[in-house]
Amino acid sequence: MTAQLRLRGLTAVVAVCAAAAASPLLTGCGDAGEPRVAAAAPSPHSSPTGTASPRRLTEDQAERQALLKAAKVPWDKAAGTAVAGVREGKLAEIELKWARSAVGSPSPGPRTPEWDTAVAAQDGTVHTVRVDAVSGKVTESRVEPGQDPDDKRELADRLGAATVTPQRAVKAATDRKKGTVTAVRLDDTVWSVDVVTTNDWYKTTYDVDARTGEIVREHVDRD
Repeated sequence: MTAQLRLRGLTAVVAVCAAAAASPLLTGCGDAGEPRVAAAAPSPHSSPTGTASPRRLTEDQAERQALLKAAKVPWDKAAGTAVAGVREGKLAEIELKWARSAVGSPSPGPRTPEWDTAVAAQDGTVHTVRVDAVSGKVTESRVEPGQDPDDKRELADRLGAATVTPQRAVKAATDRKKGTVTAVRLDDTVWSVDVVTTNDWYKTTYDVDARTGEIVREHVDRD
């Protein structure tokens, strides 16, 4: 009779261990024949310290971050400097870029930011004016060669019809979304304004009607 009881106990232990092998949450049996529950495996996406991992920036986001951190002169100050160098000039376009390497330079050297602007004279002749985005000084000013008379007349007419100033267009854009302005350009009948938000380095382009000041389009670049 005692042998039969021991045999029944052994059979029960074997049954419990078999169930443990079939379940991913059971790792084995204790001395009393009871299964032990395994701890859940940590998620591969979780941080071992419990804090969120920093989000990786895309190539474009990293470029915007580096460019804005290097620039010291805001768009409106650079635009004022550029326009002041062209008699009766009007701003047609301005964009923050990395300065081009000097022609014949043996090495590119450290990158410096600059404001690349297009300023139109009264007859629509476009002057390219580059302003150092750190010092605020003009580094280049020249008349674009080979300009077509019809193109100059068309640009002069568009600028004359734009009753909304670039400054007002920028205000409309930045009232909608706080950020740093990296470009302003007159495209047909709208001012296109690029605003970069420094919490995520996204670029949002606002098209502002050049006659009414209303925002007619908004596009977010998350790349």
